[in-house]
Amino acid sequence: MLRIIGGEWRSRILNFDTASGVRPTTDRVRETLFNWLQPATPSAKCLDLFSGSGALGIEALSRGAHSVTFVERSNRLSEELRDRINLLDAQDRGHVIQSDAESYLQRSDKQFDIVFLDPPFSTDIIDDVCATLEQRKLLADNAYIYIETPRSGEPPVLPSNWAVNRAKIAGQVSYQLAQRHD
Repeated sequence: MLRIIGGEWRSRILNFDTASGVRPTTDRVRETLFNWLQPATPSAKCLDLFSGSGALGIEALSRGAHSVTFVERSNRLSEELRDRINLLDAQDRGHVIQSDAESYLQRSDKQFDIVFLDPPFSTDIIDDVCATLEQRKLLADNAYIYIETPRSGEPPVLPSNWAVNRAKIAGQVSYQLAQRHD
């Protein structure tokens, strides 16, 4: 099960199939992240690029984000995400796109205020995704980028105009919040 931590749907429990192999961001990490993002989340246009369970994007919607684009490669997980968004009656603000991350980024022309990057730990894609977000101008001025990686891995290589504002480790996860500057 997936619990929404704060906002409009605080304490709401959503069913989640743990057999899917998806690793939702833990309650503790989400609470810390959204405390960091508290002033930026209301009215933000967000991208949850490796959506999986949708935990990060749904939390953003609950806390007043203007919209969240959920990008998920798996057909089954995309359908489950649509079901969760429908259950929350958030179809006007939550949009699910079934696509792999690279393809979506190459064809998108939207700009986002907050981007959540929590790729499967078995991939080595984060450096390329960060570079593409910057090169394709998909980030608003002063956008926030949340990055979650395995604790044992190398820290991501960020574009030169991104600065890490906050970083923590929880269990086997390393996470950081970067901000884009011109």
